[in-house]
Amino acid sequence: MEKVVATNKKAYYDYFIEEAYEAGISLEGSEVKSLREGKVSLKDSYAQVKLGEVFIYNMHISPFEKGSAFNPQPKRVRKLLLHKYEIKKLIGKTKEKGYTLVPLKVYFKGKVAKIELGLAKGKKLYDKRRKIAEKTAQRELERTLKERTLSKK
Repeated sequence: MEKVVATNKKAYYDYFIEEAYEAGISLEGSEVKSLREGKVSLKDSYAQVKLGEVFIYNMHISPFEKGSAFNPQPKRVRKLLLHKYEIKKLIGKTKEKGYTLVPLKVYFKGKVAKIELGLAKGKKLYDKRRKIAEKTAQRELERTLKERTLSKK
């Protein structure tokens, strides 16, 4: 059973997500408590592979209110836990031009905190405009169909 704590909606708007990977997060005790309270933001966060390990940058976990003076920094770099073969695959993919690792959501799987990483390729401005136009056209189509079915009754 998954309990989703935070999602990165902007990632789906700014990127084409090609693959998704599930990774564990290396956290300290008070960070886990803040996560359980939902005090996490994935805005502007990204992941990188360095020296055969994957790290997440700019993920903001608010300090636990009832914690001590030794709470960790909110935007510290955190290690992600992946299998070696997944890391090797990510190294190859992120070397290609235009690919990056973007966090999609943070959730609890049982008692363990997990993060879903997406292998993403950036969208151009015209791709975003096309997506908005498609949504608008779909909405208009649904609206006219609904009006027709209501007028027939």
